Amino acid sequence: MSRTPGPAAGRRRVLQTAGALGGLNLVGLGGCATTGLATTAAGVLRAGEAPPLAPIRASEDRIFDITVCLRPFRAAGPRLDTEQVGDTLVVHNYGHGGSGWSLSWGSGAIAVGKAMAASPAEIAVVGCGALGLTSAILAQRAGAKVTIYARDFLPDTRSARATGSFTPDSRIAQASKVDPGFPALWEQMARATFKAYRSYLGLPGSPIEFTDHYYLSNAPDEDASGPAPPGSLDFADYNDRIRDLVPHAQTMPPGSTPFPSPIVKHAAGLIFNIADYGHTLMTDFLAAGGQFRHAEFHEPGELAALNEKVVINCPGYGARALWKDESVVPVRGQIAWLIPQPEVTYGVIYDGVNVVSRRDGIVLQMLDGGDMRGYGDDHEVIDRDEAHTAVTRVAELYSRFGRG
Repeated sequence: MSRTPGPAAGRRRVLQTAGALGGLNLVGLGGCATTGLATTAAGVLRAGEAPPLAPIRASEDRIFDITVCLRPFRAAGPRLDTEQVGDTLVVHNYGHGGSGWSLSWGSGAIAVGKAMAASPAEIAVVGCGALGLTSAILAQRAGAKVTIYARDFLPDTRSARATGSFTPDSRIAQASKVDPGFPALWEQMARATFKAYRSYLGLPGSPIEFTDHYYLSNAPDEDASGPAPPGSLDFADYNDRIRDLVPHAQTMPPGSTPFPSPIVKHAAGLIFNIADYGHTLMTDFLAAGGQFRHAEFHEPGELAALNEKVVINCPGYGARALWKDESVVPVRGQIAWLIPQPEVTYGVIYDGVNVVSRRDGIVLQMLDGGDMRGYGDDHEVIDRDEAHTAVTRVAELYSRFGRG
């Protein structure tokens, strides 16, 4: 039985998520509009035409993994202040919600600037996720000898379980709780990070790349089709501040794609192939003389025992326990991973499911409920019913693919 896109209550943030992924009307990170799928007789695409789209083979027997992570949301935005712990200066860099990868370089630059104020020869970084690795590399570039202290290498951190999409204001803050200067600070971090990603485009393994994204809906303005769910927070939306980064998305002409939905928007989105990207970051860090030490900290005083007297603190959600910081709220997210399909070079948002095709797998993530989905839920246990729902909805879409 066919389904229409999810309930009106969740549509506003679904469209915003689509914008963050690929530059729809709220973000402006999109590519130029395409107008057709056909080729010339010689098989060469004409100007304004798009290549054929391969179907996604969505079925439960193609799920090879299900992962769960906890995003560290803070209503006031990321913590970027400093404090003294004994004779050690601690620079905090945590609480980025669903925007850790997307703000990592810009946020790291702020933290490293504070850490290097006294020109230390050595710096310790706590955490080996998105914020820890980028902060460590930036501290090296600033001239410090850097050691990362963490329980896990990147592949075992929560950062490795992200969708891999550029979403710089995904659960980044609550609009009514931030300082007046935070929007400008957010823009600074987003722009710096986007610029940094340009240096990773085209590298072997494609750690960073642009891919096409399609948002499927029944109406042009579904984000305005109904109020937010009761009890929703006023999550900050700053994407209008970076609309100039790349061309905007546009609505596709009817019948120009194989998707059956009446409204199809297309944009080019920036994605991170985290397996390759993380390997590249770790290789760069170690090649520059960086050291890694397995360590687990249980209270702030333990940091004062480190040889390094300047510490950049990037524990992600772990900050809630380590610093007894109850301002860090968990937002649960789950991904069902389908076997990679190299021929699928695009992503889709349809019926409350976000689909991102990466080199290491096709990511399926539920969006129903918008930013409130998973809010306050600290359970990292796999929900197989959720994975089943995501795959079933995507399979239904592709059962009608090419027949729209």
